[in-house]
Amino acid sequence: MAWSAIGGKGIRSPLGRRAMLSSQEHLVRLTSKINLDIAARSVSASSSRQGFTSGSLSPGSSHGNVLTKESFIRYFHGTPALYSRKAIDEALGLKTERKGKFKRRDKAQMKPPVEAKYVPPKLKQHMKSSLDKMVDIFEGMTIVELAKRTGESISTLQDVLVNVGEKPGSEFDPLSIDVAELIAMEVGVNVRRQHSNEGSQILPRSPVVTVMGHVDHGKTSLLDALRQTAVAATEAGGITQHLGAFVVGMTSGASITFLDTPGHAAFSAMRARGAAVTDIIVLVVAADDGVMPQTLEAMSHAKSANVPIVVAINKCDKPAADPERVKVQLASEGLQLEEMGGDVQVVEVSAVKKTGLDDLEECLLLQAELMNLKARVDGPAQAYVVEAKLDKGRGPLATAIVKAGTLVTGQHIVVGSEWGRIRAIRDMVRKLAQQATPAMPVVLEGLKGLPRAGDDIVVVETEERARMLSAGRKKKFEKDRLRQIMEDRPVVEEPSEEDGPVAVRVEMPIVVKADVQGTVQAVTDALKTLNSPQVFVNVVHVGVGPISQSDIDLAQACGACIIGFNVKTPPGSVSLAATKSDVKIMLHRVIYRLLEDVGNMIVEKAPGTSETHVAGEAEVLSIFELKGDMKIAGCKVIDGRVSRASTMRLLRSGEVVFEGCCSSLKRETQDVDSVREGSECGMVLRDCQDYRVGDVIQCLEQVIRKPKFVSSQSGAVRIEC
Repeated sequence: MAWSAIGGKGIRSPLGRRAMLSSQEHLVRLTSKINLDIAARSVSASSSRQGFTSGSLSPGSSHGNVLTKESFIRYFHGTPALYSRKAIDEALGLKTERKGKFKRRDKAQMKPPVEAKYVPPKLKQHMKSSLDKMVDIFEGMTIVELAKRTGESISTLQDVLVNVGEKPGSEFDPLSIDVAELIAMEVGVNVRRQHSNEGSQILPRSPVVTVMGHVDHGKTSLLDALRQTAVAATEAGGITQHLGAFVVGMTSGASITFLDTPGHAAFSAMRARGAAVTDIIVLVVAADDGVMPQTLEAMSHAKSANVPIVVAINKCDKPAADPERVKVQLASEGLQLEEMGGDVQVVEVSAVKKTGLDDLEECLLLQAELMNLKARVDGPAQAYVVEAKLDKGRGPLATAIVKAGTLVTGQHIVVGSEWGRIRAIRDMVRKLAQQATPAMPVVLEGLKGLPRAGDDIVVVETEERARMLSAGRKKKFEKDRLRQIMEDRPVVEEPSEEDGPVAVRVEMPIVVKADVQGTVQAVTDALKTLNSPQVFVNVVHVGVGPISQSDIDLAQACGACIIGFNVKTPPGSVSLAATKSDVKIMLHRVIYRLLEDVGNMIVEKAPGTSETHVAGEAEVLSIFELKGDMKIAGCKVIDGRVSRASTMRLLRSGEVVFEGCCSSLKRETQDVDSVREGSECGMVLRDCQDYRVGDVIQCLEQVIRKPKFVSSQSGAVRIEC
């Protein structure tokens, strides 16, 4: 009987060593046998999963003992193939790789970490910034057209369409202009509505005329002469500080809508709004003053808005009036006057004497006839907000001019980021009206919040649509505002030792409250012009209406002062709370006085800059030597004043020989602190013995130079450091 044993000495057999197989051949056979066992086990496992048993095969089958009902057991800690591979490697004399133990890395061989300044990663923006991307939308545009304009995929816009509450359809289905705006705002782009002027009723309308010009050139007085009122006499400071709208019936029977704009430099935004909504601009120039900065600004607004100009040379009744000089100045500024071969009409008028008004009316009507002004009367209205204010009894009020269509009481409207239902429509004399037609200035009541001056008014179908559109605009406005703040934030660099001391910039927080929205914007813009390298004017909050307790709390929290412009005096409780909280309240009704007071506050709060000034000079007349190698310079003060506590500088032939402090200053035999001009004294400079007759000793003093508030004739203000 043959037997075998696997070990380190090989194989033993009774047949002898000559019949014995080599160890390699034996291992090959052993490996093949193990592989057959693995194949048999896999066949058994697959057969048991398919429902076969050992009885399904014939009793004489050689595989009857392989197929059993026992479940196949798998061992993951080792496999026969792995064992056979190890046995073959050992027989061939190969080394088997084994995992060694973990060795801790030597700290001495480890490199120290590199110290580098942390740089935060920049956020990737997959779309263009909403601050510089504008998309035109219109009624009836499709998803495909909107995808091309916004740069987004059609599937993305369809998902947004579902989110805004609309049923998704084909990408070629028309969308309403409101839904298109909601989708565009969700993907983060600005929109500009393109309205159609087509309608069944297109009728002639009255012209909208804006009166512009320099401050105190008689704009409001000219309007008073046309409508026979006295508005200019009731204005604070004798200047216009609001944007007013009036309908004036002319002597010919026609009616013209006039917009009166302020002439002060602080109200540039109001003049820009007036030029944006107007058809004709009346440029008022004083005959005795000529072309001024706001005159040039009005001309630039007219050119940017592509609006024709009619020049009215006012104050021709004054002795110093020179209309011809004004015409030459206007022509030199690029205005092509009719008398010089251009198309700009010029009229000489006098608001005080009421002369030339008929000629002005004729020029305006002629210009309107040449423009052939017409507007759509039917359909939803389009209007423009020229002013907004908060009334105590009626709530938010918006003064608007209708561009096209008809505004009707009860309609749902969206004004900028605010919405509401028109509760009442009033004309400029506060009479109720059921509707407002094109070129008609009206006051709207019923808004849920106060809109901004310059917002467009759109009419929507339902209240739900108005709410959604308002919420989307508010979200978009807040996102753009925060992004603008992050982009405008200056990068503060860490000062190095070589740069020396850095100037300290003081912050001056201010809370602004005014009567109307346009005035709030004008005051805020004017205050920001007072920023300087030493004082930063930070307008922390603006609002329309009287000063309230919440304003006092906010000012106390941030250490701000409150500026009230054209608002009522706060009640006693609010004034008492302001006194207890040490909050300063400044009430003003004239813009230039307000800016002057704030400018003086900035000058007082500014830290100033330290400068070295020469306070006095003394000439060395004689030199006295004492025991101990001490020399005294006998001097005479020739300019200013010499002080012992100041720094002294010794000059010889205009060059600095020594600079240091004064150890002794005597007049006759007494020690003194200072010596004035014309007096003689004895002076000893510490660590200085090199005096010569004719040398000049300068007294240097450190002076804190404060900034200066500068106001020009046009009303523009600035801080000079």
